Amino acid sequence: MSSKKKYTVVIFDDNTTFRNSLALLINDTENFEVIGSFDDCSLVLEDIKSTSPDVVLMDINMPGINGIEAVGKIKNNFPEQPILMLTAFDDDKNIFNAIAAGANGYILKNAPPEKLLFAMQEVMEGGAPMTPSIAKKVLAHLHSTTSEKEEFKLNPREKEVVQHLVDGLPYKQIADKMNITYATVRFHMKNIYSKLHVASMTEVVAKVIKHNLL
Repeated sequence: MSSKKKYTVVIFDDNTTFRNSLALLINDTENFEVIGSFDDCSLVLEDIKSTSPDVVLMDINMPGINGIEAVGKIKNNFPEQPILMLTAFDDDKNIFNAIAAGANGYILKNAPPEKLLFAMQEVMEGGAPMTPSIAKKVLAHLHSTTSEKEEFKLNPREKEVVQHLVDGLPYKQIADKMNITYATVRFHMKNIYSKLHVASMTEVVAKVIKHNLL
């Protein structure tokens, strides 16, 4: 009987059949074992805290809190936690929102089993594994944003507000940190939305990350 350490895995996916099949695949390997399997992310922080997995496999489309929101919650509380998106969605919006939220890799569910297992290993070692079609979209996006490098001209105070947003702070805590009023934070946000051409906090964070504005 092998005494080799097995790396621990937690799965979040609302498809019971897929989740169980995935657990069987993983548990049949020498390197990994599933220690948690959940059909939603309603208690995602408690689930991560109680299991302390080496890697998280996260679907996107789930009831209540979706996978992208869950990634943000996990990364705000456990920033070093490796998270691999495992989903059927290959559209630009989900890909970039997941990466902006902090996902370490993005693999499609139709990837061969050996590709998934390799990706799990890679993400634990600090890599950013992606299904080839996903990597192609990410590279295309990076090339387009580099070639059209926009000058958003955020002033120092606006950049400070954005940094706090990226760190996951709500408006009230940002006001306290910067020693300004809640209304002033809202004023800065209005200007930030206008300069970045966005309409939500998520878009602000995503654009800041994509364009390396901080």
